[in-house]
Amino acid sequence: MAEVMEREELAQSGTQAVSGTAEAPATEKGGKWKNMPRKKRRRIIRWCVILVILAVIGGVLFKLLGGKKGAEKQVVTDCVQYGAITAKVEGSGLVKAKSSESISISTPGTVLEVLVTEGQEVTTGTPLFTVDSPAAQAAVQKAHGQVEGFEKQLSAARKDIAGLNLAATYPGKLMEVATLNPGDTISKGQVVAQLNDDTRLRLEQYYSYAYAGEFKVGQKVDVSIPALMTTIPGTVEAVHMVSRITPEGSKLFSADIIVENEGALTADMAASATAVVNGETVYPYEPGKLEYYRTGELKSTVDGTVLSSSLVNYLQVSAGQVLVRIDGEESESEIFTIEQSLEEAREELEKAEKNLANCNAVAPIDGRVIGLSIQPGDEINTQQPILTISDTSSLIVNANVDERNISYIKPGMMVDLDQWGNAAVGTVESVSLSSTVNNGVATYPMVVSMDNAEGTIQVNSNIQYSLVASQNDNCLVLPIQAVRTVSLEDGSTATVVYVSGDRPDNALDGIMADEEIPDGFWAVPVEIGISDNYNVEIKSGVEEGTEVFTQIQTTEAWG
Repeated sequence: MAEVMEREELAQSGTQAVSGTAEAPATEKGGKWKNMPRKKRRRIIRWCVILVILAVIGGVLFKLLGGKKGAEKQVVTDCVQYGAITAKVEGSGLVKAKSSESISISTPGTVLEVLVTEGQEVTTGTPLFTVDSPAAQAAVQKAHGQVEGFEKQLSAARKDIAGLNLAATYPGKLMEVATLNPGDTISKGQVVAQLNDDTRLRLEQYYSYAYAGEFKVGQKVDVSIPALMTTIPGTVEAVHMVSRITPEGSKLFSADIIVENEGALTADMAASATAVVNGETVYPYEPGKLEYYRTGELKSTVDGTVLSSSLVNYLQVSAGQVLVRIDGEESESEIFTIEQSLEEAREELEKAEKNLANCNAVAPIDGRVIGLSIQPGDEINTQQPILTISDTSSLIVNANVDERNISYIKPGMMVDLDQWGNAAVGTVESVSLSSTVNNGVATYPMVVSMDNAEGTIQVNSNIQYSLVASQNDNCLVLPIQAVRTVSLEDGSTATVVYVSGDRPDNALDGIMADEEIPDGFWAVPVEIGISDNYNVEIKSGVEEGTEVFTQIQTTEAWG
């Protein structure tokens, strides 16, 4: 009811306003607003708010964009001046013990006892552990047998290869020689001649036992040679107390008589030797026949091809005289193969003996036990190290240096080291000349040695290093960004700075610049030296005080 009365009062007021004032339209509008459904009024209010927000945003954008007067460019320059510069090389590397030994067992076995603990300090010879491994003993025996077998093969092969120059082993006369021509194939064991030593001849004689004990080695006798109708001296070489019984029932012993041959004697000549015993001439039971002092076959000891031959029947030769030359390439190859096999067998024997010794292992060096992976009762069936001892008092750092800095680093240079806040000092021990290329960048291995007597540095962990590669306390310097490498029209490159002022005499033409260079700046070639993170040394090309272009800075101006 109250709401109805209120509406009637508003209607009356509206009627009065229309008839009596100039603001009737507004009052009329107000009446319409109030008479407007609430849902429609809310929609109108929402759109009004949106329009206000858009107006505010438009004003801001106008200030940001519509009010900008334009971008301003500022040329930044710098001057060449004297200063100090230090070039450092920094990076990280892996810390390793300089001296470290690992012990492993390559054959199956059972751990009997472990005598040390992880981290324990030990000295050379300290017992470490014992392992029962019958397989280790068997491996040593097998390796020994292989070594001995190859040694025998090699010895025999070397004796054979000595026959490449087939020579007489003693003086004598060749008989029954083979015909050999250069290029002929010759086989191992092939007989090429019979060699008879006729420098002396032997005569076997039998004497009665009545004179036993009267013939002595070295005793002189007279040897009668009927074919030559002469008697020559001979010497008793041996006496054999055999028991030869003649048809007449006499008992005889024998003696070997040696006569020197001056060239007229030969085998199968009849001869007899008489001796004077107690003033009595003693005759042999019967004449005998002269024999060569020794005889043998001349054989090839290798397979090969005949290079030359001087074999001739009845040729008198001396000891060591080369008679047949042979190309024994196959035999030389055989020796090389045997030598290789022998070397491998010796290495296997060494490994087997070391493995057997490791079954009762002792510390090979002074150091600390840093790897222990066994305990009593364990069955070992791996070749991986089961215990490692490292001398952590002296360490090395293995690091890589890129190609830009490698020329600065020399052995003996001091190196600052830091591992998790623990500082140390090292020395460059070596720098490799062999590089490894990854992703187009070449790096060179560097080894840094360091003392770790206090044990503050942890092995098998990374460490940061830093060293002064080069420094100059009084040189011309410029900011790094002032120096550019540019391409020239002829395809070459040059290191330049852009100097201001009149064109210098050494200014370059044909610069293929890939950036905007302000007017009034000229490209001048320079020689640079060392650099740090900010500056670079200028060795030549510009003088102190020269103004050079560095960069263009762009700033925005607003209305």
